[in-house]
Amino acid sequence: MNHSFDLLIDSYLEHKVGIDTAFISQRLSNGLQQNIKQLQKDELMKTAGIGNDTIKDAQQKTRGDKIYWLDKTHDNSFEQEFLSLVDDFVGQLNSTCYTGINSYEFHYAVYEEGSFYKRHKDQFRNDDNRKYSLISYLNNNWLEEDGGQLLVYQQENTQRIMPQSQTAVFFKSNEMEHEVVKANRERMSITGWLKQV
Repeated sequence: MNHSFDLLIDSYLEHKVGIDTAFISQRLSNGLQQNIKQLQKDELMKTAGIGNDTIKDAQQKTRGDKIYWLDKTHDNSFEQEFLSLVDDFVGQLNSTCYTGINSYEFHYAVYEEGSFYKRHKDQFRNDDNRKYSLISYLNNNWLEEDGGQLLVYQQENTQRIMPQSQTAVFFKSNEMEHEVVKANRERMSITGWLKQV
């Protein structure tokens, strides 16, 4: 697969938040959207938990999305293509930034109308394996009034990112507090973490 990740990496190095509005192709984004729709039809999307097995938010007051984990053993060409893209990205990230990433995990995430995710960091308090967060959006023709923007907090600056199809966002998991504002229409993404284990 031939893909340049310079924009995502360079914007991360310059601003601590990498953004690439063409990280995945529209064809791949559409295929992944169809995967989500089939998972919903098959009732396989599950309410996301908070924390890990040691620390959990049993009341689900922080987030309202539904998820399904990606896996290389799944017999799905679009999922395989996305994970191959991640492999290539990790290879370039390790060779140019010496990050030592040797694992990752990704899931589909769907925010139904009215759902949100309050301000948080992605790294668990009792587990520092997650080093970087990578989000890829799958929403066609997203408008400001649709809500669901990603807010990333950096000191006095708040960055507001539209969850538009093909766009990827990349940042350090233990540094960047962020939130998803209430979505006014169904919002789809693949969210994951690059890890050292």
